[in-house]
Amino acid sequence: MTPRPWLSRRNRRDLGVTLILSLLLLLALPTLPAAAGANLVANGGLESVGADGFPVCWERSGWGDSPYTFDVTAQAHTGARAMQITLAQTTAGDRKAMMLENPSCAPNVSPGHQYDLSVWYTTTTPNTAMTVFRRDVAQGWVYWTDLASLPVTSAYQQQTVRTPQVPPGTDQIVWGVTLYGAGTLRTDDYRMEDVTQPSPGTTACTAGAACTKGAWQVMPFDTPVRAIHAVVLHNGDVLLVAGSGNNLDDFAAGTFKTAVYRPSTGAFSNVATPADLFCAGHVQLSDGRVLVMGGNKDYPSADGTVGYKGLRDSFVFDPATSSYERVNDMSAGSWYPSATILGNGDVISLGGLNEDSSGMVATQYFDASEERWLGLGEANQTWSFWGLYPSMILMQDGRLFYTGSHVFGNGLPGTGASIYDYGANTITPVPGLQNKDERDQSMSVLLPPAQDQRVLTLGGGNIDTNPDANRLTDLIDLKQAAPVYTAGPLLPTGVGQTATQGKMYVSAVLLPDGKVFETGGALHNRADPVFEASMFDPVTDTFTAGLATDPVPRGYHSSAFLLPDGRVMAVGNNPGDGTFDTRVSVYSPPYLFRGARPQILTMPDNTWAYGSANTITVDGPILKAELIRPAAVTHSSDPNQRFVDLPMTVTGNTIALNLTSNPNLAPPGWYMLFVVGANGVPSVAKWVKVG
Repeated sequence: MTPRPWLSRRNRRDLGVTLILSLLLLLALPTLPAAAGANLVANGGLESVGADGFPVCWERSGWGDSPYTFDVTAQAHTGARAMQITLAQTTAGDRKAMMLENPSCAPNVSPGHQYDLSVWYTTTTPNTAMTVFRRDVAQGWVYWTDLASLPVTSAYQQQTVRTPQVPPGTDQIVWGVTLYGAGTLRTDDYRMEDVTQPSPGTTACTAGAACTKGAWQVMPFDTPVRAIHAVVLHNGDVLLVAGSGNNLDDFAAGTFKTAVYRPSTGAFSNVATPADLFCAGHVQLSDGRVLVMGGNKDYPSADGTVGYKGLRDSFVFDPATSSYERVNDMSAGSWYPSATILGNGDVISLGGLNEDSSGMVATQYFDASEERWLGLGEANQTWSFWGLYPSMILMQDGRLFYTGSHVFGNGLPGTGASIYDYGANTITPVPGLQNKDERDQSMSVLLPPAQDQRVLTLGGGNIDTNPDANRLTDLIDLKQAAPVYTAGPLLPTGVGQTATQGKMYVSAVLLPDGKVFETGGALHNRADPVFEASMFDPVTDTFTAGLATDPVPRGYHSSAFLLPDGRVMAVGNNPGDGTFDTRVSVYSPPYLFRGARPQILTMPDNTWAYGSANTITVDGPILKAELIRPAAVTHSSDPNQRFVDLPMTVTGNTIALNLTSNPNLAPPGWYMLFVVGANGVPSVAKWVKVG
């Protein structure tokens, strides 16, 4: 931890007064619950150590020139290890036994909640205090408060302190014990429990409704761009692309926008945008750059006789330079094109509107090795129109499954779904999709794990006839020789809805615990937001209804996507009056309230070959491990989203993770590696490059 300027300026006599007042306040606290809730501290017993021999998730920190030692000692309260600090003299400065300020180690908290913090300690000096810092979503890490002074004791003694209510805009805290006078301090067995709700017996979670519903937080800032497109980059940042943002005035002025959002700091940076990438296609290439294709050449004519027109332009966004580079033009204009990466790293794009506003019927093929779009005569052609943003999911045999999810109006002729074989140049109808002409801005996902080859399609409507959006879901097993959709369970209804009303503009997000979180939507075309969220379990094919709902409407031009810390971020909403909601919401799923996260202690290699076994070490038992491809989402469409199971070979806390040998199951590129602990809580992701 870097030195804190406030500490270097603070009068220690004032600190002592503050600590005495804090201690008096503690005496008035209500009686602690008899049953313990989940311990939110990672490695609270200090038993897991890193390569440097120091406890994982803890650091040596402090400031000043006083001589000191900072050790791991066997004189522990329990187990084999405790932390020990010795200051040789009392001068300006201090030393702290403090948690690391990173998403994996810092406990998650909820604004308005209170937490009991406890530690076992010995100290030879009264100049010892419990100190807390908080992560403000707009400012980053800031000092929060000193909670209590710790009386001198030669035998281990437990100190338990209740925090004030967590301030708004705070999502994590770190805390520890500060030594600011000559003496020796030992600490061990740290605990932190949410005591906002009385502990219900032996329940593992004491966070109240968040235990089962999760919790939303609306960030105290807006996006500087209309977030039409969102891509989670392999450095953890989020690319938000607007182009003209469905704003004719900005289009006429040539005002095209992109921003990069950094969840770690809450900061945005603007990116020079070379063309109107409004309603382009995008996909992450195997090296982590983002291929962006097509976009808006022109808005419809005033009399409505000519519609939107597609661009041929194509660019690659490089996260390393935060800039776009132009590649060669596509073979045809594309507005609302699909984009699917193949097992060899190439990209197929289908559908959309051409430069003259007609349906684009070419198969457009990007050769990644040559970094160029092939000409019409170089790519296999069926001259078929696939609609707008057709959801094309890569199958394990290399074919593409068109799920029937699309944008605008009716579905395609025939059954509404099909399998496209690029190599054989064939299209095979797939039957069973319910009400195919009312699946406009439904969403389809390849269910966890990708090895099971099952797809779920949810909801939808029709902006032409504008009926009530539906509750339909459909399931299909693509391993079958002749796959057929079957009806799935109905989507849960939102507040005030009838038994038949569902939603379009659906967002569905694959979570690290293997479930699918669905959120957002509206009942009609660009109107009547639906506030409903649920969790789909692929093991039982059932929804859990009644989850916490995003307080911000999320209809047309909205997106939700997984962040590397296991939370879900939601952006956008563009009602029929032309306005755009620039607020940002972040959802913490129920698993983040069940206790401390598991830790990936070591990962010697982050570049994994197909068919390889890749060793990591963890701090305790884990249930599963998986790779999740980061989002590249727009208009309820992210056909490249997938969850790849990693079978484990377990030797104590050393785990060999076995990657599939089939690149069609895990197309090359960067993935988020999660492990899930025995308590069902996922780690913060590590980044792995596959292929």
